[in-house]
Amino acid sequence: MSTATQFSTKDRILAAAEELFARQGFAGTSLREVTRRANVNIAAVNYHFGSKDNLVNEVFRRRMDDMSARRLDALHAAVAADPRDLEAILGAFIEPPLALAIDRSGSAFVRIIARAYAEKNDGLRRFLSDNYGHVLREFANAIAAALPGLDRDDLYWRLDFTAGALTYAMADFGITQRADGRTEAAHCRHAADALIQFAAAGLRAPRPSSASRQGTHDHV
Repeated sequence: MSTATQFSTKDRILAAAEELFARQGFAGTSLREVTRRANVNIAAVNYHFGSKDNLVNEVFRRRMDDMSARRLDALHAAVAADPRDLEAILGAFIEPPLALAIDRSGSAFVRIIARAYAEKNDGLRRFLSDNYGHVLREFANAIAAALPGLDRDDLYWRLDFTAGALTYAMADFGITQRADGRTEAAHCRHAADALIQFAAAGLRAPRPSSASRQGTHDHV
């Protein structure tokens, strides 16, 4: 089997798995369904991936490697220009994933990210943490340097909230629809700007005192 043929078969399997996982979830998709959609036999899946868990991981790796590299390149450029520019740091975190969301080839992967949040898959979470946790740590360190007064625990909570809001925006679950006459790229730019402003305000917000937090809970 030639190298070109191997790559073609592997890519077909990844594309089929990505679409099925996005539509049916990880647990709801069988390897037999993947092989039918990719027009390959089960031996090809075993040869390239070894198991369904590895196939799930590789579907993420195919997109995450490039997206993580784009994020880190933008982060390093932002920090080099001005390490206190929080909005530029957040732009490096937010803009590459949102750009993927409007790329037709990445639309299924956006739905898969939402699935990863919704479905409990400990193996996938370990894979993502082991392979891409360093990306979040670099952003956390950059934000900590830009906001030296922010408690580390608060920083991680607020970064988690930002990541959740980003996933929601990528999946286009929100009530804000693209305005008539606005291109997808312009809508993406508008969403990125709005989310950057929102996240920056949240990260800069003063930490409420214990008393004020208790008062808030009393009114929920």
